[in-house]
Order: sequence, then C-alpha cells, then structure tokens
Amino acid sequence: MPNPLTILIPAQFNGPPGSANGGVSAGLAASRIDGPAEVSLRAPPPLDESMDMVEVDDGYEIRHGNQLVMTARPAAPLAPPPQAPDYEVARTGPDRFPPAETHAFPHCYVCGPERTEDGLCLFTGRPDGYDGVTDVWTPDESLAGDDGLVRPEILWAALDCPGAFAVGFQDNPMVLARITAQIHERPSPGADLIVAGWSLYDDGRKHGAATALFTRDGQLLAQSEQLWIELKAAAA
Repeated sequence: MPNPLTILIPAQFNGPPGSANGGVSAGLAASRIDGPAEVSLRAPPPLDESMDMVEVDDGYEIRHGNQLVMTARPAAPLAPPPQAPDYEVARTGPDRFPPAETHAFPHCYVCGPERTEDGLCLFTGRPDGYDGVTDVWTPDESLAGDDGLVRPEILWAALDCPGAFAVGFQDNPMVLARITAQIHERPSPGADLIVAGWSLYDDGRKHGAATALFTRDGQLLAQSEQLWIELKAAAA
C-alpha cells in the first residue's frame, strides 16, 4: 500500500486557540479534488503536526494518528449566491464588526482583530441597508502560489469566518462543522475584492450560512455553503 499524503498546517493559520482555522484546513483537505468539494470537520485540526490524507471510496480522510480529523469528497455545484454588495458599502462593514474585547477568538488568522500584522483581517460586519455581512479585501503577495494567483486554501479561509458572523458568532461563539466550497476563478494578489456572507437557516445550535468572494465590480470568484455549531455554554 503506498504511503499516504500528508498535510501540515503551520501555527500561523490558527482559528480557535490551539487548533487550525477551519477554512485553511478544509482547503488543504480538498486540495486533490477537482471542482466543488465538501469537507466535514470531525475534530479540531492540529497545528504544526502532520496529518495523513488517505484516499477512500468517496474522497479522502484526514487523520492525526488514530483520530479522524476531516473528510473531503466531491460535491455538486453550488447555486448562485446573492448579488455582491456595492464596494463602497462593503468598505463600511468593519464599522459594525465586534471589538477585540468581545471577540471569542481574537487571534484567529482570518477574522482576529489581534492579527492585524499577519492575518487576513476580514472584519465582516453588517452595514446599514445590506442583508448580510461584508468587508473588502486586498490579498497580500505572500498569499500567492507558484502560479502567481492566491492559493486555494487561502480562498477557502476567506470564505470561512464571514459565514460565522452572518449567523451570529458575535453573540453565540461557534465552530465550523462542514463547508462546501467552489472556486470559479482565483484572483491575483493586490486585487480589490469583496467578501460577503448571509444566513441560510437556524436550527437550535445548528446554523447554515453562505459566503462569496467577488471582484470589486461584482464578478463571482468563489463561494461556499456552511454548517456552524454553537459551542455549549460552560457549566456554572
């Protein structure tokens, strides 16, 4: 039997304390699937530790020792998302983003207000007159792959956290349980982009969200649908 592929997520790409960002993790788990992919997160992905990526009948399992961490499989194409917000509206999204002192994971690589030096700084708030959360984003040159375009796992990351804020993360901290993403076109670093997220449903502690990445003039680049699970309140 051939040796399995491995995934290692550097500590820079953290989400909650001590574990990897769900979007980065899912993007790497889906790296050998062409087209839309669905990734389910079964356990917190570790940082700076190799995980085995094992091919199975319907996709891949990502394991850390005996622990199943993620599964990845091909998915059907996603339905078109809502229209992009206007770029100038999207620029005002961070005005409604929660401050660092109320953010459950302020050091998250994607949305952490304590990561302004080396994070994506996607502070997707809900501006007046827009039924969703949004922000603008200009990817740094360091996020490019060998082909000069923003790496796929970074796009998965950018699609991740906005979904949480679309379904109330600021009031009820939650973690990503499943994400289905489709990348239509990868942007170049330095491009002015719009990130947006919308609520799909609420069912007890389960919440559905959709997110999308657009060019400045509203062309769809990538999109996702997600399942988020609220963390249980600590026992008194």
